Amino acid sequence: MRRILLIAAAACLSLAASAQDWTKAVSRVEHHTIHSEVLGCDRNYTVFLPAGYDLEKDRRYPILYLLHGMSDTDRNWYYRGHVRDVMDQLAADGQVGPMIIVTPDAGGMPVEEKQNGYFDMEGWAYEKFFFEEFMPHVESEYRVMGDRGHRGVAGLSMGGGGSTSYAQRHPDKFCACYAMSALMHLPEADAAQLAAGSKFALLTDAVHRLSCVEYVQQADEARKKALRTVAWYVDCGDDDFLLDCNLDFIKALRAARIPYSLRVRDGGHTWEYWHSALYNALPFFSRTFLANDRK
Repeated sequence: MRRILLIAAAACLSLAASAQDWTKAVSRVEHHTIHSEVLGCDRNYTVFLPAGYDLEKDRRYPILYLLHGMSDTDRNWYYRGHVRDVMDQLAADGQVGPMIIVTPDAGGMPVEEKQNGYFDMEGWAYEKFFFEEFMPHVESEYRVMGDRGHRGVAGLSMGGGGSTSYAQRHPDKFCACYAMSALMHLPEADAAQLAAGSKFALLTDAVHRLSCVEYVQQADEARKKALRTVAWYVDCGDDDFLLDCNLDFIKALRAARIPYSLRVRDGGHTWEYWHSALYNALPFFSRTFLANDRK
């Protein structure tokens, strides 16, 4: 009898310890730096890890790459967009499943003294860095599922255009894209400023050359087929100065018969808008990842 009681007590203690561990399971955010041989410099990045990441050592997670806008850095999505708070709230409400969120640093202020942007340009081969160095590094450091069906990309403004272009030209890497107030295209850069090496002109030239709108407009059937494998979501405020170029992108998708979702809400080119967009964007990715689980 005494032996039975001891076994029962040990089991209760084990369960209590396990429950205690789970009560301590909270999300966390890490800040790291990677040295890039491609860029010839160090780049910062921030990682959101869901609650339970440290307890379930064998579990692997979907991953979302979340891109910032011009003049921002990897930390603005946390300091101003409050992505951790939103993710925790949505997870507590059962609206999202656990995922890893990574924000890279592709810029900073002042723009004319620092290279900005997610594309390859003179002195700044950022896209090469992203796909050849950054993504492999992150996905070797963290327990991600590592397939396109559980990898998404999103961003705001410059990062909205960057995420759209990445998903367009790398549809084998991403299953979904959520573009917020996205910089989808720009007119040609000023030739004199470009010749003088202006960093803003170089960025303008890159956005112009890699126009998200023209990429769809000029697509052949093979490209259209690839674009249809990505779940597209465009979210832009009705007072945003980039609304027209977002609608140009939607018109191009419609003409090419590429499925999409569009959301135009009250608001402008502000952090208030992008913060609120997360309440729609994160469940969108969670639903898409879950649907791919079932395939």
